[in-house]
Amino acid sequence: MLERYFRLAENGTTIRTEVVAGVTTFLTMAYIMFVNPAILGDAGMDHGAVFVATCLGSAIGTLIMALYANYPLALAPGMGLNAYFTYGVVKGMHYPWQVALGAVFLSGVLFLVLSLTRVRGWIADAIPQSQKLAISAGIGLFLGIIALKNAGIVTGDPDTLVTLGNLKAPAAVLAVLGFLAMVALDARRVPGAIIIAVLATTAAGVLLGVSPFAGVFALPPSLAPTFLKLDLAGTFQIGLVTIVFAFFFVDLFDNTGTLVGVAYRAGLIDRDGKIPRLRQAFLADSIATITGSLLGTSTVTSYIESAAGVRAGGRTGLVGLVVAALFLLSLFLAPLAGTVPGYATAPALFFVACLMTRGLAEIDWQDVTEYAPAVVTALTMPLTFSIANGIAFGFIAYAAVKLLAGRPAQAGPAVIVLAALFLIKFAVL
Repeated sequence: MLERYFRLAENGTTIRTEVVAGVTTFLTMAYIMFVNPAILGDAGMDHGAVFVATCLGSAIGTLIMALYANYPLALAPGMGLNAYFTYGVVKGMHYPWQVALGAVFLSGVLFLVLSLTRVRGWIADAIPQSQKLAISAGIGLFLGIIALKNAGIVTGDPDTLVTLGNLKAPAAVLAVLGFLAMVALDARRVPGAIIIAVLATTAAGVLLGVSPFAGVFALPPSLAPTFLKLDLAGTFQIGLVTIVFAFFFVDLFDNTGTLVGVAYRAGLIDRDGKIPRLRQAFLADSIATITGSLLGTSTVTSYIESAAGVRAGGRTGLVGLVVAALFLLSLFLAPLAGTVPGYATAPALFFVACLMTRGLAEIDWQDVTEYAPAVVTALTMPLTFSIANGIAFGFIAYAAVKLLAGRPAQAGPAVIVLAALFLIKFAVL
């Protein structure tokens, strides 16, 4: 049955290889079970319910991708988008988390509608490559400053905005050691380097009395505190249009980049350079986002960590089937998720920040009309604590610079129109 459905022989793989690849992918992304509840918990959401929503949303999204698109892609709440949800929308703009969930839902619906047409592809192609790279890098810098704050390495200061925290504090020391261990394990290509370092840091903190131990196994907590709690009426406020588009754009770029990267490494791109079943993959991603918002978590999207499973030989949706099963089994690890403190998840945030920021290296640094707007995008995100502001400032800068340099064709009508809309938003609303 598995052979017929997933076409294993046709894709040059076996059941054993797919299972090993699935376990490998899960280990590389399992940290999200502990990091996501910690981040969304800062927004006032119930920690246990978010843990269940994270596991269920990841399992359902991955299952849809596996069965509908037959891709070795795993899905989970996206890093960066969860931080924007909490620190940008809820804490920064003072919207209730229920309204933020509504914005995630609408972004998923928008993604679904556009995936059913050719508009999604037109939008993805119309955005300049330098801006796509800058958005990814900006999210990385955004995660970086949040990680340093959570670890107590940086803190607020009325005179200099930020300053050095107490580096002698046990939490800060453990966070630094956890990050160094994470990098070393990854350099040695140890599967699950992030989750191993997070759990080791947590164990060290518990043994030293820095944080309490809540246990490992138990029945899953109730999903009721977050299930169907999204506030769509509040989301239709005019000020939230930019937020919805921010969730949409980041999900679009993340999903497109991940899909292309994983498909390329898996040898799934055909001779014409096209990705087969592209429409099914985008539909799966959009449905996963909608489902996640209903369960009570931020945007569920494709994970680049899926490349680890592809490196282990994974080629079909059977990989996702294994990942989904492991996320469902993880529902019984809620006490462990409650034990993991902020200083143990901070290294994971900072490590992901490093992975995302390297996109700056691929920008054309010989063309000032490309790299200057890219820097505007990347720096505005952490310094305004908003992905939406970074996207808006970047588009405005890109369109203005290209027009003033006499290169309007390089900007394109889509970017110019979006830049004008963002400019109106800042000037009027």
